[in-house]
Amino acid sequence: MLPINNKRIFAFLSWVCLSLLLVVGCNQTTIPKSSTTSPASQSATLTISAAASLKDAMEEIKPLYANQNSNVKLTYNFGSSGALQQQIEQGAGVDIFISAATKQVDALQKKGLLLDGTRKDLLKNQVVLITPQNSTVVADFKDLTKPSVKKIALGEPKSVPAGQYAQQVLTSSKIFDQIKSKTVYAKDVRQALNYVESGNADAGIVYLSDAKSTPKVKIVATAPENTHSPVVYPIAVLKNSKNVDAAKDFVQFLSGNQAKTVFEKQGFTVTGS
Repeated sequence: MLPINNKRIFAFLSWVCLSLLLVVGCNQTTIPKSSTTSPASQSATLTISAAASLKDAMEEIKPLYANQNSNVKLTYNFGSSGALQQQIEQGAGVDIFISAATKQVDALQKKGLLLDGTRKDLLKNQVVLITPQNSTVVADFKDLTKPSVKKIALGEPKSVPAGQYAQQVLTSSKIFDQIKSKTVYAKDVRQALNYVESGNADAGIVYLSDAKSTPKVKIVATAPENTHSPVVYPIAVLKNSKNVDAAKDFVQFLSGNQAKTVFEKQGFTVTGS
């Protein structure tokens, strides 16, 4: 048997242990567990690589989208569709690609770089012949063969869809070989436009949307549709996008009424297919 003093000490220690257990137990049942997940953030930054011919329209669309989606920042990267394709293939962080031709998007799709189910044809355009506003030398494509026409601005056919379409038109008109030595190749369609705007070229072949962007040039002829491949602008979300939901939403917005109004004013046709 334990001595009386030891019994008292043992009883006291037992009471202390029991009290501690009760306190811990109460704390566990009364203190709410902290949340392990924070609310999902809707903010995002989208990088859109788009054909140079889309610059004016896309810049006008940006504030319209921001009015409804202030948490999404749009960052544009404009250039020739071929150059943009190469950037994406080399790992550029792009969420959305809009090309001025199907060729570049087809190539990305074959390499598995597009997010399934997001590709669609967004816009159509027309190929036109332009001259400086005060020029009277050229009135048709065949006038490009005149000796007085010294320089003709085209996009580089290897990487610029507008240049590819232009070459098709000139070949179909059976004058490409005659004017080949006069051609000045541009890195994108906007540079070709600038050559004509500045008077550094006597004529140029660009899109209708480019020609409508400046009062410094005039349209003297529109290429018949049967002289070139259809001018189609496909759009797609990239598979490596880190903002898929926001990217899909912006693609949808570009097919909506607000964007359609802007595109049509700029000279595009919205397909929405």
